[in-house]
Amino acid sequence: MASKAIYAVLAVAGIALASGAAWWYQKPRAANAAPGGAGQPPAGAAAGSAGKPVTVEAAKVEVASLVDDAQAVGSLRSRRSVVLRPEVSGRITQLNFTDGQRVRKGQVLVQFDDQLPMAQVQQGQAELSIAQANQKRNQELVAQNFVSQRSLDESAANLQVAQAKLSLARATASRLKIVAPFDGIVGIRMVNVGDYLKDGADIVNIEDIDALFVDFRLPERFQSKVQRGQVARVEVDALPGQKYTAVVQAIDPLIDANGRSVAVRACIDNRQLRLRPGMFARVNTVFGQRDNATVIPEEALLPQGDSQFVIKLIPGADAQTWTTQRVPVQVGIRRPGTVEITGGLQAGDTVIRAGQQRVQRDGMKVSVVVLNPPASSRPADGAPPAAAAAPARPAAPVEAQASQAAAGANPCLVAMRDIRAVPAPAPAPSTGPQRPVTRNPA
Repeated sequence: MASKAIYAVLAVAGIALASGAAWWYQKPRAANAAPGGAGQPPAGAAAGSAGKPVTVEAAKVEVASLVDDAQAVGSLRSRRSVVLRPEVSGRITQLNFTDGQRVRKGQVLVQFDDQLPMAQVQQGQAELSIAQANQKRNQELVAQNFVSQRSLDESAANLQVAQAKLSLARATASRLKIVAPFDGIVGIRMVNVGDYLKDGADIVNIEDIDALFVDFRLPERFQSKVQRGQVARVEVDALPGQKYTAVVQAIDPLIDANGRSVAVRACIDNRQLRLRPGMFARVNTVFGQRDNATVIPEEALLPQGDSQFVIKLIPGADAQTWTTQRVPVQVGIRRPGTVEITGGLQAGDTVIRAGQQRVQRDGMKVSVVVLNPPASSRPADGAPPAAAAAPARPAAPVEAQASQAAAGANPCLVAMRDIRAVPAPAPAPSTGPQRPVTRNPA
């Protein structure tokens, strides 16, 4: 029993000794951690990195020249194009052209066998001569009261019938000659001398390609911007590296309900005959140009709902510190990597272009690490900043340049001048049968 009591006392003493050693070892650290302790660091050191300004990238609001335009794709078409087809059946006796030849308006291209129609013309002329002689004789006899007025009326009617027959015979004969309806270049013929053609058969196509039309479509939001006389830049994949200038000549008043687009037709001067109808074209329509537009990097914008914001930097007490300010802006023309600001900023202001997520509120202190705007948008030294909402300068109408050039030099300008000069059509009195020259199918 005595030995057990000794072991218990030794165990209790060992536990007490261990507890005391542990207390003594922990005492200095607890004192340093307690408020007001001897080892407590200063208050400024406790803040640590929390007081260091946030690092961001910034850019200047620059003045640049922007072009308001829109891209589209289209196809080239002949200014005038027609496929010659006969209106009556017949056998070809003459082909007065070669494939690819340039022809003039009114030139006889195809002659059909006209022996029978010409014989009918001669018969009509003979009948007309007899009817005229009878009419003259009856007029003299009526004046002498040798015949009745009825005989004179019958001879006058016969004269009109003879005149109508002769006009019909001449019209039938004229249909056997097919002439060029306008100046152009003929294509590859599909017939030969001796072929018998039925009415409506294809003979050859004629293309007027001194000027070409480029037809393309623009989204409906551009229908208020595009106007006649504006300039469009055209590139064709078949001729890489070459650019052509087109003049907008017509705008379809009907908006396509399927694609919500408006059809536009522009004209290209093609007197050098480098372009051909049917080519694929890339069209860049120019609506206007802003010579002094304020621009910022596109990544500086902070969209929020339907509004756009930027974080503007205000200089602080020293050159290394800036203060943030959230500013709403109005956006204009967008370009890859660049956006125009029409309101809310002035040229020379500084905005954050990267690191906006680190700015939690207005008035924060930030430090700028990069302030290097693109050299392409940097204004020239001494250039005065323009107003943020400077209106766009509309594209110069090409017809204004026509007064400085010789009249009729550009076929596109001539076409526009002719369109404006056409008066309102008036109903024409009937003048009897007309002499058609060719069929011009739609």
